[in-house]
Amino acid sequence: MTDTDGPPRLTRLTFHSPLSEERAERMVRRLAADAPSSVLDIGCGWGQFMMRVLDAAPGAKAVGVDINGEDLARGRREAAARGLGERVEFLERSARDTGLGPADLVLCMGSSQALGSTSEEALGALRGLVRDGGRVLLGEGFWERTPTAGELAGMWPGAAVSDHHSLADLLDLAVAAGFRPEWTETANRDEWEEFESGYQADAEVWLARNPGHPSAKETRERLDTHRGRWMTYRGVLGLAYLTLVPAQ
Repeated sequence: MTDTDGPPRLTRLTFHSPLSEERAERMVRRLAADAPSSVLDIGCGWGQFMMRVLDAAPGAKAVGVDINGEDLARGRREAAARGLGERVEFLERSARDTGLGPADLVLCMGSSQALGSTSEEALGALRGLVRDGGRVLLGEGFWERTPTAGELAGMWPGAAVSDHHSLADLLDLAVAAGFRPEWTETANRDEWEEFESGYQADAEVWLARNPGHPSAKETRERLDTHRGRWMTYRGVLGLAYLTLVPAQ
């Protein structure tokens, strides 16, 4: 892609979530220790984390599900380059379709909306997708503190306090859905800033170099809107990474 084609998309991101290399390595090592034979990634994007699990668990095969064809194509290219093409399948379909799972390991990293409109619905769906004795790794938003009305107005359209729970309430919901929380961790400020900066960086550099491009106005509005929202939820919205064990 050249500058005349329009801004490139997300080439600065390794993971499509606020996740450091160090945290990813620890989580992959912990999840692979159970030697899963099947992995299901809900909202997989280009499947970077899923492929790292396959590298660490050589007996496993994986299915990644997403509705973004561009991300899936990126994932297929990378899987082929890493010699994983025969062990991973990328499906462009809804995660609510039948025929998925159950799997030994289910990944849902910041994609619970693909399974339900609430955390409760998503957790219930995840319980049905994981085998007894398996694991779920859920990356889910939570409120670091209750946002004010002014803060909510500056976030995503229609943002409400009910969109997320506190971390304590989120863990209680996981237990109520039939899980026990094996491991609880949260994205830190550095991970958030690395993610949000990387999310915008490609397009910001392109815009600075191409102010007269036909799509410059739309790109500028999109970038400025997202940055304003990020600056509003920064320090208010958190992301929890919960390793969940299905209760039998």
